[in-house]
Amino acid sequence: MAQVPQTFFDALAVRTWCGLALTALGRAREEIDAINVYPVADGDTGTNLYLTVESAATAVEAVFAGHEAGSGAGSVPAGKPSLADAARAMAHGALIGARGNSGTILAQLLRGMAQVLTAEGETPHTDGNGLGLALRHAADSARQAVAHPVEGTVLSVASAAADAAEGTEGDCGTVARAAYRGACVALAATPGQLAVLEHAGVVDAGGRGLVAVLAALVETFTGEVPELSAAVSAAAAAAAAHGRVEAARAADRADDGPDGEGREDGEGREHAEGGPAFEVIYLLEAEDGAVARLRRRLDALGDSLVVVGGDGLWNVHVHVDDAGAAVEAGVEAGRPYRIRITHFGADDAHTRGGERPPRERVQRAVVAVVPGEGLAGLYTEAGATTVLARPGEPPASGELVEAVRRAHAREVVLLPNDADLRHTAAAAAEQARTEGIRVALIPTRSAVQGIAALAVHEPDRRFDEDVVSMTSAAGATRYAEVTVAERQSWTMAGICQAGDVLGLIDGDVAVIASDVTAAAETVLNRMLAAGGELVTLVLGDEAPEGVAERLEARVREAYLAVDTVVYRGGRQGALVLIGVE
Repeated sequence: MAQVPQTFFDALAVRTWCGLALTALGRAREEIDAINVYPVADGDTGTNLYLTVESAATAVEAVFAGHEAGSGAGSVPAGKPSLADAARAMAHGALIGARGNSGTILAQLLRGMAQVLTAEGETPHTDGNGLGLALRHAADSARQAVAHPVEGTVLSVASAAADAAEGTEGDCGTVARAAYRGACVALAATPGQLAVLEHAGVVDAGGRGLVAVLAALVETFTGEVPELSAAVSAAAAAAAAHGRVEAARAADRADDGPDGEGREDGEGREHAEGGPAFEVIYLLEAEDGAVARLRRRLDALGDSLVVVGGDGLWNVHVHVDDAGAAVEAGVEAGRPYRIRITHFGADDAHTRGGERPPRERVQRAVVAVVPGEGLAGLYTEAGATTVLARPGEPPASGELVEAVRRAHAREVVLLPNDADLRHTAAAAAEQARTEGIRVALIPTRSAVQGIAALAVHEPDRRFDEDVVSMTSAAGATRYAEVTVAERQSWTMAGICQAGDVLGLIDGDVAVIASDVTAAAETVLNRMLAAGGELVTLVLGDEAPEGVAERLEARVREAYLAVDTVVYRGGRQGALVLIGVE
């Protein structure tokens, strides 16, 4: 279906741009990964950019869904969200989902644009002139976020796009075209600015990703998909011809230099051969002053330092040898969370010259999405590789693919444990299959169904038989949850108000109450009325004291042949999860 072009920047334009950018990066991901030789030849820039934009697009979709669900309910204004709502969601989503060096810089570019688009004043920045201002502020703020900017990178491409946009008069489509052309020219020039790119015969991977994002911007406002310049296309074709591994080796040889005296880091500074051992990324809640001190400390610890964000929330990215010290620095500055540490020597893509043999794959593994730290521990003890889904922050498909890779198995059983994650998990499974991994997706809709599936998992059994057994166990488990309504809305049990306790059975609201224990007991009675042999209770951190004891007592009193098992789920969103099998 043809895309209807937008005429000016509004919420729908933000939504359209995010969706088109995600599609464009999805098409170009493998190409971008293949040319990723700088600052580290780890072949994941395309994937990281995709995950960053996926998080931004998901946040924007959530804003639209909230307005659509709230229309007429009195809690959310009817109609589409405002430009400010959508742009801020885009920037926030990119910030919390930013991956890698280029993804973190892209998050700051989107944040910089959002700051201009949402600025209050007599003249709204929604036309071509406003787009030019937004691109300029984006490029400048991204450059400021990098501790030691280097030309020939995504920063150069962003600056060139802003320069071209600023010198163009016209509507948003005209300005977007100019920015795109300027970015293509700058991207084609990157091999002449960085020796590592020239030796590998590629353009900068982060800059190539930004060109894809700007192409989506052109499509948003014109309906046309612009073609890559001949110079950029030729560089991409050359990269595809020799592949990521050869590009990485060429980059390593170029970095070592003719004298073998070492190589430059991601920001142009020389350090010992091989560079820092770890990439450390985390979100940080901290004040501006504390972040300024953090920048100085991390700059002394390592390189490739990028700190983006503001208003109390930051995304920190750095390459270091001492990952613990980088995290401790974050603890001193504020509250770090969603900490990700990648050892550059632990993956095949980072192994240099075949010195480290690849780790042997296991035959079979289970990968599961879990809603809280407590359940993550339970699943891990049972042998599963887990992906933590915090309330309001569902994992993206790329995170599930990463978990499948981390499981390092020939066969993987994937448990999404959430009905809303089924399509995300299906996309992840399809991607993993293209990498030669046999993946079976069991459509579990709750963590308690996943527990039932894990209980019958036998890795020594034939794969198909194991999947059938696990699927049968999950399907035989009814699930429920007790939670608190966030807003007024219509449900199958009537109208609920914000603050009401809701009991959901198999995904539908069955009980509206004012007391958590009473709601949980009603839900449990309704589920056991249809029979059952085992009740599984998973308590969230905010569940009231005594609710488990009351439910266990109720089962003993009224259902003599039924057993009960209780787990602590941690911060899982729902107050109580209930499974009956």
